[in-house]
Amino acid sequence: MPLHLSPSFREHLAASDRSLIGMWACSGSPLVTEVAAGSGLDWLLIDMEHSANTLESTLLQLQVVAAYPIAPVVRVPSNDTVAIKQVLDLGAQNIIVPMVSSADEARSAVAATRYPPEGVRGVGSALARSARWNRVDGYLQDSTQHTSLTVQIETAAGVEAAAEIAGVDGIDAVFVGPSDLSASMGLLGQQTHSDVVSAVERVFDAVKSAGKPVGVNAFDPSAADAYIAAGADFVAVGADVAMLARASEALAARFIPASDDATRASY
Repeated sequence: MPLHLSPSFREHLAASDRSLIGMWACSGSPLVTEVAAGSGLDWLLIDMEHSANTLESTLLQLQVVAAYPIAPVVRVPSNDTVAIKQVLDLGAQNIIVPMVSSADEARSAVAATRYPPEGVRGVGSALARSARWNRVDGYLQDSTQHTSLTVQIETAAGVEAAAEIAGVDGIDAVFVGPSDLSASMGLLGQQTHSDVVSAVERVFDAVKSAGKPVGVNAFDPSAADAYIAAGADFVAVGADVAMLARASEALAARFIPASDDATRASY
């Protein structure tokens, strides 16, 4: 009996009349990710770039998330053809490629998601969860319909090239990362600096002019609200590990006498 895949993140974005709200899954724990999957949020970003997530843990998280009405998106470690192929073959329908700063880099990411002759993705659907081991009819011919590709702009060069990046055929959305962007601009750790916010909004304008959805990472609620008001189509507003860190600190502050007045300038 043929199987059917879930709608892609591209389809979720197209169907929504509001900003889609999501969070990061960085712990590497399928249990923690399953808890987050049942939260009522719109999308969940399983991160392989800055976390302990491996191919195996990512697979497990994709499997547990499949039972919930939330769109899983996997950020691959880098814009690498092999890494992208492996994550797609795990059954990830939606991927984010980090550190894309030019149209050529965007085209490389697109090629990695597509089978020849349109791209360079290796053919292994009979062996892979992506096509449910050849139980999804026409997967090889229709794979682009089942997958979405978001690229992440995180550098000053990427800001300047945003319109060209968004205009590349096969790019479904652009996600802005203010943390690395602030570092690229010489403002390390100052994600809400006015110059960084201005750069993010420039990307918004460029991407929307190209007719593509645009999103942003914003753990500060006031920053998230401002970006939503500025037209962000999707926003990541928290992370499992950051939420656990802040909540456990709040418990300590509530029940243990403070030993100092140090503050933390971070998420």
